[in-house]
Amino acid sequence: MQIILLEKVVNLGNLGDIVKVKDGYARNFLIPTGQARRATAAAKAEFEAKRVELEKAAAEKLAAAQAEGEKLNGFTVKLSQKAGVDGRLFGSVTNYDIADALKAQGFASVHKAQVRMPNGPIKTVSASTVEVALHTDVVVEVNVEVAGEAA
Repeated sequence: MQIILLEKVVNLGNLGDIVKVKDGYARNFLIPTGQARRATAAAKAEFEAKRVELEKAAAEKLAAAQAEGEKLNGFTVKLSQKAGVDGRLFGSVTNYDIADALKAQGFASVHKAQVRMPNGPIKTVSASTVEVALHTDVVVEVNVEVAGEAA
């Protein structure tokens, strides 16, 4: 299916690109989330008419994400979980827990899907670094310190 991208999509293209994707990806994800539109003649003409305001909105989103990223870069999140005597957690610290802690610290725009944990969930009492992707072009590192509670 041919679609017009209404915003930058990772590994696919930039605003205004006309790309061919699988039908299910377009119907089930890109079009419902407002990231794309079917590439019909009418849609192409309408996109060209609205192109300037869409580019302006995309630039505003990027600027807001960069401002939030400057505040968030190097920020330390402290979490406490129940742990055994050997330092292993009963359970694990996931991206949901980190996003929840960031929201409690005043970073309300961070969602769990934006928290990237390259080594998977944290399962030990330790300090580690995770990435938070606030925008496709803005990725910042956040420190996570997990402290153990007595069980």
